[in-house]
Amino acid sequence: MRAVSYSQFGGPEVLYVAADLPVPEPGPGQVRVRVAASVVHPVELMIRAGRFPAPLPTGLPYIPGWDVAGTVDAVGPSVGEFNVGDAVIGFSPWIRTTVGTHAEYVVLEAAWLTFAPTGVPATEAATLPVNGLAAAQALDLLALPAGSTVLVTGAAGQVGGFILALARAAGLHATGLAGTDDREFVESQGAAFMPRSDDPIAAAPDNFDAVVDLAVIGPSLMELVRDGGGYVAASPPLRPEPVRGIRTFALDVLPDGPRLGDLVKRAESGDIPLRVAAVYSFDDAAAAHDRLAQGSVRGAVVVVP
Repeated sequence: MRAVSYSQFGGPEVLYVAADLPVPEPGPGQVRVRVAASVVHPVELMIRAGRFPAPLPTGLPYIPGWDVAGTVDAVGPSVGEFNVGDAVIGFSPWIRTTVGTHAEYVVLEAAWLTFAPTGVPATEAATLPVNGLAAAQALDLLALPAGSTVLVTGAAGQVGGFILALARAAGLHATGLAGTDDREFVESQGAAFMPRSDDPIAAAPDNFDAVVDLAVIGPSLMELVRDGGGYVAASPPLRPEPVRGIRTFALDVLPDGPRLGDLVKRAESGDIPLRVAAVYSFDDAAAAHDRLAQGSVRGAVVVVP
């Protein structure tokens, strides 16, 4: 099989397509998926460049990639919920397992998969697993009752957009902090718009019951959280120490097939947006990384075999 890979850290030019790799075989509780689409995430650029601030699997080369949309190609023993030919989506935590999804075939735990949304192209369906689960798990951590207020920074990004939509569905009052060009999108998700500024503390119209800081503005945003509220940082190293009874958390998204199935239902009903910015072939993976590095991407950068 073919897969996007790299054997050394560096710029996009280190990416290449590895050919004639063995097709993996599923073991007990596992499913082999023929990949139709996967997504490039900003963190992958950090890992590829050798700037990721946490331990990585020992030994290059890597095949990167978290999300997958595709078709079940084979099932291992003790798998009852999926059959060959089923359209599925899922999430591989590849920096823990070394099983990346930028490949023609990938073997994943069945528990990490769910049925793909009906009538949705694979390039769109692939945008849901990681970012959708990150959004859902962020709100799960906060456990806010209906009517609570939440500020979401980076609200026009993939995770931010999902959080705004899920907050609306949960009866929360969300405010999305984003660039002025993103006002229409933020408001389309039922959220109030707050323009990005050099001093978001001064610009905020009020304090909030919780903040989800996807734009990595930093712990200064704790000033905007009411006593006893909640704060979610974009990653574990960025989690601040609790103060004033504020519960602090960090996003460390995990695979969850059943939870992903709930998100699929919302996507099928149009409750959450599936946005694609660009689609690239495996052969053009370096261009996909370049596009993401340019910033201001509104939608996922997708790669296909």
